[in-house]
Amino acid sequence: MSYPYLSDVVFAFTGYHLPLPLATFGMMVALALLAASICLTAEMKRLHSLGALPMAWRSQGGETLQVAPHEVVSNLALLALFFGVAGARVFHILEHLDSFAANPWDMIFSRSGLSVLGGLLFGVVAGLWFIRRWHLPARAMLDAVAPAMLLGYAIGRIGCQISGDGDWGRVADMALKPGWLPTWFWAQTYTNNIFGETIAAPGVYPAPVYEVVMSLAGFAVLWALRKHAFRQGWLFSLYLVLAGIERLAIEQIRVNPVLDFGIFHATQAEAIALAMVACGAAALVVLTRRTPQQAAP
Repeated sequence: MSYPYLSDVVFAFTGYHLPLPLATFGMMVALALLAASICLTAEMKRLHSLGALPMAWRSQGGETLQVAPHEVVSNLALLALFFGVAGARVFHILEHLDSFAANPWDMIFSRSGLSVLGGLLFGVVAGLWFIRRWHLPARAMLDAVAPAMLLGYAIGRIGCQISGDGDWGRVADMALKPGWLPTWFWAQTYTNNIFGETIAAPGVYPAPVYEVVMSLAGFAVLWALRKHAFRQGWLFSLYLVLAGIERLAIEQIRVNPVLDFGIFHATQAEAIALAMVACGAAALVVLTRRTPQQAAP
């Protein structure tokens, strides 16, 4: 069952039809942004207290404005959200150029059709510009934001699951389902999904559910390892590996266009995820060593 709007949730639990046309996906995105911001603020405060993050400053009207680093989190989060949504839309269009050519305005302003990894790329680039403007160290900031990104992603995917926004997988093979596993964890029909699409029983793989589980596990790993003894940038490198593996895994049950990259064929998400894993693994090799200060007795 899907609940595209808050009114659907209220009706399911109370039986009352109330005029509450608030999109549940949008509400979960807002919650994801809030949770990620709280997580990032806490980590930036910790790093600042250890001296790993200096005061943030920038020139404004001929004067220098200086604030504690965590005080810029709200502006950073809103900027990343704006460019993330734009990037997600751009990459979705690039993945479906034929549909875009046929009806460009519908694709630009549709409520569906977002490439999460495209949003990630645009959001990270915008974030790097922002922290450079505030003269904050890039690698320390990337480490700080890594757990928050996976936490926000997990909560956002809850929104995909609740609203039934089309991010589900292909038709589930019930013959492969372990007997001990609940049926809802293997196949769902997403009745009342936001598209009004009818999915025949037994249903499709609930890919958002799997992404929530994997992303929360990745967040737990990053949060537990955030006090690592390695060089700055190590935690973000690990994030790239974990997030890339998570997306590669989920693509095996998703239905996305396969693109021709010359030497290999893959979905857009698989290609980006492979690049994330490769870059993250290479950076881990370089950064998995203690700094001179950390190595000292």
